[in-house]
Amino acid sequence: MDKRIATLAEAVAGIEDGAVVMIGGFGGSGAPIELIHALIDRFIATGSPKNLTVVNNNAGNGHVGLAALIEQGMVAKLICSFPRSADPKVFTELYLAGRIALELVPQGTLAERIRAGGAGIPAFYTPTSYGTDLARGKPVEEFDGRPYVRERWLKADVALIKAELGDHHGNLTFRMAARNFNPLMAMAAARTIAQVSRAVAPGGIAPEEVITPGIFVQGIVEVPAPAQEEALNRADAHYPEVTE
Repeated sequence: MDKRIATLAEAVAGIEDGAVVMIGGFGGSGAPIELIHALIDRFIATGSPKNLTVVNNNAGNGHVGLAALIEQGMVAKLICSFPRSADPKVFTELYLAGRIALELVPQGTLAERIRAGGAGIPAFYTPTSYGTDLARGKPVEEFDGRPYVRERWLKADVALIKAELGDHHGNLTFRMAARNFNPLMAMAAARTIAQVSRAVAPGGIAPEEVITPGIFVQGIVEVPAPAQEEALNRADAHYPEVTE
């Protein structure tokens, strides 16, 4: 029952080429920067994993976190809602060069597809995107006189998420807006790894305060002072660090 993992490198060691990886966060809020950078370190050292399909709210900013993962050429396809956010230069250049594929999904639909994956619901109907290019080729049915588009669930091989507290059994809490996509992704992945700001003993989180139960989490790794994407970008940080 002890789900603690000693190092970030061990936490990402099982991610294989071609995996579908959900990465939590809404912009920098709740983004597991250290887990992403550990995955980049592994790629630089071994050449793996590559050809990943990444599910995220956006396409990353600057040259850290998700943007750095994309910049290394590790991502073959991105499924997201906002490919153009504050500074999406890395994704934009690769997309225009035909080196990364994009599946654009409205934000509410993205959240519901992930939730459906975790709940075991293979498809659902939504009016969102009806009559647009995003609905092209998808089944449409009418309910109460209104057309609805059928959307499929989203599931992943691995979810990398960020939490505030995690006990040894994998129960998690989240800090404020960092809750965003993280709990949904934890439920929709075959294996969920959470970086936590503080690991506590069983009983260290009151049962009524648990947001993600440990049954959905396979490993936690403690990162006591996690980096914030926006702060890194204000400092013009690059990962890996650019050397002259």
